[in-house]
Amino acid sequence: MDYIQTTSIETHLDHNSTPEALAKSYDDWSGTYDEEIMTQLNCTGPRKCAETMEKVMGGSNLKEVRVLDVAAGTGLCAEELVKKGFTNIDAVDGSQKMLYLAEKKQIYRRLICDFVGPNPLDIEKDTYDAIACCAGFAAGHLKEDCLPELIRVVKPGGYIVITFREEWLHLYEDFKDKLEPAMARLQEQGLWDRVNREIFSNYYQGKDGITIVYKVL
Repeated sequence: MDYIQTTSIETHLDHNSTPEALAKSYDDWSGTYDEEIMTQLNCTGPRKCAETMEKVMGGSNLKEVRVLDVAAGTGLCAEELVKKGFTNIDAVDGSQKMLYLAEKKQIYRRLICDFVGPNPLDIEKDTYDAIACCAGFAAGHLKEDCLPELIRVVKPGGYIVITFREEWLHLYEDFKDKLEPAMARLQEQGLWDRVNREIFSNYYQGKDGITIVYKVL
């Protein structure tokens, strides 16, 4: 049996889940989430996302860079961002209980409980210098229809760093032949430019990850 299937993570990856059902699933999982993701699975995604963010924002005063952590969960990615010197970080996630745990870590300035999709978030246009999104793109989670909204809330010249399990691009019907073509169409429309696309090993044990970086125009 695949190592990842020995944990409860796969039970939270329902391809047909509604946003409300997904939020309830994460509410129920919140108490053991950090232990399972970081200790049992030794997930490198948050660290990789933060490392990439540090690289693309090189030359900036990282303490002044305003970052939105999309699908923030309990704050695993933000913890890695803080280690790199980022301190001005907001969070958005659909699970209130996950955000309660994130709040206790005292790493966010604002926490927003909302579903990230095609509808506008309670955020003004051109608010952030960058978005970090680690593990938000997965079966039953974020889809390509949220990309215009991510672009909307980032300032021109800002960056969007997206990290997730690479296999979803091939296994998940909502991503297969859809997610990256949607990204390409947004580039053709002059909304952003791709800066980097990197596949890396051991996102989880035996699972590759991918980080895709776009610069907002």
